[in-house]
Amino acid sequence: MVVEARKGIHLSHQAKGVTHMRKPNLSKKVLLSLGAIAAAASIAGMGTFAAYSSTTSASSDITTGTVVINLGTAGTSANHLAIAATNVLPGDTISRSVDLISTSSDSLASVKLTTTASTSSALDTSVAGGLQLVVQKCATAWTETANTGTSGYSYSCASPISVLITGAVIQAASTLNNLAVATPAGYANPTTDHLLVTMTLPSGTTETQVPQGAHSIILFTFDAAQHAATVR
Repeated sequence: MVVEARKGIHLSHQAKGVTHMRKPNLSKKVLLSLGAIAAAASIAGMGTFAAYSSTTSASSDITTGTVVINLGTAGTSANHLAIAATNVLPGDTISRSVDLISTSSDSLASVKLTTTASTSSALDTSVAGGLQLVVQKCATAWTETANTGTSGYSYSCASPISVLITGAVIQAASTLNNLAVATPAGYANPTTDHLLVTMTLPSGTTETQVPQGAHSIILFTFDAAQHAATVR
């Protein structure tokens, strides 16, 4: 028998009673699976973003305080420290008024005075015959009188006088006690303390101790410290 298969014609034979199942398409199966995952994720996300929430806030305004001290205007009775003293002899005194002014936000814990010699001589180094220092305070402004024939001044105080420092002219961080700027009660900005600085060349000073023509320049430095920390 000759069986001829023509090109383009497929022969198939199906036995009676036999059913052939088609294999499912793989690409369609994958797409269906991805779609199911995306739908599940979308449902879960809807639950997350729909949760209740609440927010509140407040601001706190904070400003630091200040610690500021100054001396009175130079060349006035509020500050004559810069006036030079010449031809000083044993027994002479050199008095200079100076106002210490605090514009700090609060009273101070302390003010300390340090004196150094930018130009040094036996006037500031001699222990026995060198300059001696006294710092006083008047509750009101000092009354000043110019001395005839010299660059110096004489002073008087109508109210009680407080002595703050006594000793050699060179001082290392000596505390000035009883200052208004360091008294919390009644402190106001600004507060002023009226000081008088007096330097004396002892009458018993000899030329061996301090020679003639000795020359010193004394620098006065006032250091203020804030009061103790507190709860605000």
